[in-house]
Amino acid sequence: MEVTFGGAAALTVERISIIAPMLNEARHIEDFVHDLAEQDFAGDVELLVADGGSTDGSQELLRRAADRHGIRLVALTNEAGWVSQGLNACIRRADGDLLVRLDCHSRYPPDYLRRCAAAAAHTGAEVVGGVIVAEGRTLVERSVACAMDSPFGGIGFYRVLAGGGGTIDRLAGNFGVRRSGSGGADGRVETDTLTFGAFRPRAFELAGLYDESLRRNQDDELNLRVRQAGGRVVLDPSIHVFYTPRGSLRSVFRQYSEYGYWKVAVAAKHRTMPGPRSMVPAAFVASVGVLALAGTQSAGARRLLAGALGAYAAAAAGAAVTTVRRRGEPGGLAPLVAAVFPAFHVGYGTGMLAGALRAARQAARGRPLRF
Repeated sequence: MEVTFGGAAALTVERISIIAPMLNEARHIEDFVHDLAEQDFAGDVELLVADGGSTDGSQELLRRAADRHGIRLVALTNEAGWVSQGLNACIRRADGDLLVRLDCHSRYPPDYLRRCAAAAAHTGAEVVGGVIVAEGRTLVERSVACAMDSPFGGIGFYRVLAGGGGTIDRLAGNFGVRRSGSGGADGRVETDTLTFGAFRPRAFELAGLYDESLRRNQDDELNLRVRQAGGRVVLDPSIHVFYTPRGSLRSVFRQYSEYGYWKVAVAAKHRTMPGPRSMVPAAFVASVGVLALAGTQSAGARRLLAGALGAYAAAAAGAAVTTVRRRGEPGGLAPLVAAVFPAFHVGYGTGMLAGALRAARQAARGRPLRF
């Protein structure tokens, strides 16, 4: 069967290869495999998982769960340990009409694979995907989910629609999606990138595999190459991934610091500039640092610093109250949500500044850029 969309032809998806990296996911394996077993996709499914050296028994738990649920599993060893290498190992072994990239610690509704297959078939796009719904269980996880649901928390959060519901226009408005096409009646739109893409094999023929030099931002960089090669990336807002945020402010800070650092690596590789929204946290961190340094000698600088920090604190508090009310969380959660915002912004900003400093040093020494 063949369908067309916007002049592009695509074969019906009859076989799906799920590709997933894994590292110490014992806590999530049973839920992950259960979600896959509950999928209502009518075609064949194979699961390829590349383990990066788990020490918590994840590999054995995965095998037992796959056997119990009757899932065809291909377990691979990812000696390098990075996500990119693991995904590439899976891609080389996959033979599906659609390769769906998943993570073991997220949850997937029963219609996830079916909707990915339908979006790929009806649009003919090389990459399709949906939005992430952030949900937490602990206080910190719920606070991070609330912060992700706020426009104030957005650092290019094109990929996140926390709390469920909403429309593609809300997604674009809140999180800065730069849409490259108009949406149809089904809400699907072309976009720059997305998380957890479902790839037609043609995407890798056009752009190659994941860049194995990148620890973070691999999905963004691959989608950029797909588009540069003439492919299309389509976001379907009816496709949802349920994501559990990090469980401590320290881990959130580290996560976003890595996002900022590797954002520079991708920009340097492709000789582009990050978008203005991504630059704001770095500018904020840099300005606070400059004012703090100048404040050792200048009362005026100290007043400016106090004003900037006061304005930021007020904005964070207001955004926290708003998002907590909208999500129906108790008001007592607002102070913790407000504390998440600087973990996002300062983490991302310091990471981006560190990446820019590394790139500048290597350029000054005439060395190739390596991160």
